[in-house]
This record gives sequence, structure tokens and C-alpha cells, in this order.
Amino acid sequence: MDIANLDTFIAIAECGSFSEAGERLHLTQPAISKRIAGLEQQLGIRLFDRLGREVSLTEAGRALLPRAYQILNVLDDTRRALSNLSGEISGRLTLATSHHIGLHRLPPLLREFTRAHPQVSLDIHFLDSEVAYEEVLHGRAELAVITLAPQTRAPVRATAIWNDPLDFVAAPEHPLAQLQRARLEDVAGQPAVFPGENTFTHHIVKDLFEARRLTPNISMSTNYLETIKMMVSIGLAWSVLPRTMLDGQVAALKLPGIQLTRQLGYIVHTERTLSNATRAFMALLEANADLA
Repeated sequence: MDIANLDTFIAIAECGSFSEAGERLHLTQPAISKRIAGLEQQLGIRLFDRLGREVSLTEAGRALLPRAYQILNVLDDTRRALSNLSGEISGRLTLATSHHIGLHRLPPLLREFTRAHPQVSLDIHFLDSEVAYEEVLHGRAELAVITLAPQTRAPVRATAIWNDPLDFVAAPEHPLAQLQRARLEDVAGQPAVFPGENTFTHHIVKDLFEARRLTPNISMSTNYLETIKMMVSIGLAWSVLPRTMLDGQVAALKLPGIQLTRQLGYIVHTERTLSNATRAFMALLEANADLA
């Protein structure tokens, strides 16, 4: 079975489009179609239903997909295991990370790593933490540095590196910012801009309100913390932001007895062989852990 054809099959299944798969793999659409035709001919069965521009997996395609992941993961694992025998720290390190961590936590570590290991080619993907989790789970990234989920299940293993305190914030002129002692009830009644519903941070904040039997007035949501900060700074709503992002544009609200934090760290797949480069980067992260 041709590995390139399997890789193409996975790309189409994930993208839901021949053209988007071609963009991901840097191939023309005719080349993509030729690969899938070859795979279907080899297997003797149709893998995709094509209705206009809509592409969906057939029953056979759905059965093949997890096996295709497994085949490619075993091949990649074998390559890494053989490469590790040399002891050299080289090759490609595919690293997924969130935009926030990539901007505020990783730059000095990446600088140190690239200087210490110039033979390593870094392939960095900036993704939402939840998407990066899936990248590691399905073997498309060796390592992800993300906001950690409250619970991580096997075969993914999480290692906390940083505590990331969260503050309730509003524009300095916002009515909530004028209160000497705000209550969570006061905050819940005002419009809020929240991290997206699919984010770990959203669930951390919402769980706090639910524990007090309160419902926040969520008027907007976005996955990008920089966008949230901008919306807060112009007075549209209150929100919750990492303390590292606070400056004169937003003010921390005084909420006695309320403390929120999230943990940032890395995740790996426990059933795959990690490259020497990945192990070296994990060691660097752990050497710079700050869980105080």
C-alpha cells in the first residue's frame, strides 16, 4: 500500500475537500485525484462519495481511516526509533502550541533550544489548545505546549510547567472597575466577552459561576485572547485574562475570595517513540518550570 496515497486519503478525510487537501500537501487537484484513484483501485472499493463539491467518507472510508492513522504512526515511530540510535539531536521537531503561549512563554525557550541544537528543524503549528491536543492524539505533532485540560486521559500524558493565574478584567472606566469590592453577582449581571465555548479556559470560568448558581451574561466569544483584551479595553464587556497580559489598557477587578488559575504545560502521546529532539525540548521546558 502506497504511503503517499494513504497520507492523501487522510488529508481529504480531515479537510473534507480535494482542493483543500491539495493545498495542505502542496499538490494539484489532479494529482490528489490520481492518488485516491490508485488507492481505491488497489483496495477495490470506493472510499469517498462525491456530491458536487461535497466530499464524504463511504463506509469503507470510515473503516480505513483509523487504520490509516495507525499505519502512518507506526512508520513514523519506526523512523524515530532508528534515528534515535545515533544519539544525535537532529531532524524535524513538529511542535504545536497555542497563540498565547507562543507569544508570551515560548520565545526565550525556542531561542535557547535553536542555539543549543542547530541541527533540529522546528515545524511550529499555532493552534487552539484543544486542536493541538487532537494533533498529538492523532500523531500529527510530537509535542504540544498548551493550556492543559482539567483532566487528560491515556494515551495522552500531560506535564504541567507553568501556573497561569487568571484575573477578572474590565476597562479602567467600566462601572465594575470602580467598585472597591465587587461580587461575582455584580459581574454576572454585566455583559461579558468569553473565550470560545470549546476552550479549556471557558470551562474553568463557567464552572466557577455554576458553582455559585450564577449565569454569566455572555454577549460575545472568541478564541483569541488578544482580541478579548481589545474588546475589554474599549469598554464593551468584562472578561477573564491571564495576569501576564494585564497592563494599563485593562484593570483587574477586586473580587475578594475569588482566585482562578489554569495550568500550562506540554502533552505527548505515550504510545509513540519520541525523537531525541522532542526529549531535549521536554527537558528544557521542565528546567524552566514555574509552578509556584
